[in-house]
Amino acid sequence: MSGHSKWAQIKRQKGVNDTKRGQLFTKLGREISVAARQGGPDPESNFRLRLAIQRARDNNMPMENIERAIKRGAGSGESAALEDIVYEGYAPGGVAVMVEVLTDNRNRTAAEIRNVFTRAGGSLGETGCVAWQFRLSGVLSAEVKGGDQDELALLAIDAGAVDVMAEDGSIEIYTQPSELEQVRQAVESAGAVINTAETARVPETTIALDSKVAAQVLKLLDRLEELDDVQRVYSNAEFSEDVLEQYGG
Repeated sequence: MSGHSKWAQIKRQKGVNDTKRGQLFTKLGREISVAARQGGPDPESNFRLRLAIQRARDNNMPMENIERAIKRGAGSGESAALEDIVYEGYAPGGVAVMVEVLTDNRNRTAAEIRNVFTRAGGSLGETGCVAWQFRLSGVLSAEVKGGDQDELALLAIDAGAVDVMAEDGSIEIYTQPSELEQVRQAVESAGAVINTAETARVPETTIALDSKVAAQVLKLLDRLEELDDVQRVYSNAEFSEDVLEQYGG
């Protein structure tokens, strides 16, 4: 399992306080609204909206919040002012970082993101400087409950997965974005517990870091995710087990 995915998994296990949960619901609601605005309010015909709703459910967002966000997007409210932007930069150790945002003020957001990079010893780059190091994939993380993870991996491949990584009762599955939902359904029907299923920017290669630099990179990623306009953060960092355990402590 990739270092970034383990980092996300540890954060889920640590849980979130009410303030951060409220911030997360705001971000999820924005994503749903923009998806509904761009592709319509029907998740059956709007793939981006379907994934946004599923991500909200995975994070225990109340259904009434989800429905309100869809209505906002289908109308002419707040979502009309939001735009998708992807920022790229470098963390300490030459780690490539991509930051997906939804913002109504790109100048404010750019300044906030640049400040986080600079204070953490990194730098905000130009468009395209690191994007070539990532590919857009469907990524599904699940726990194997009482079954054979090798059998589950084969089932996922039969359903359309392009790569599977199994480790200690967990399985990470990579798909083409368009195949994500059918693979999710196949894995879930086999009894696996789905942790996440979403499209993500997956690094083609990763960079192994020593403990000091890894700690700096983790702080940078965390501070970026804390910004209100930031939806997702990706990197090509590979964190050691010791660093992740220390971070999760």
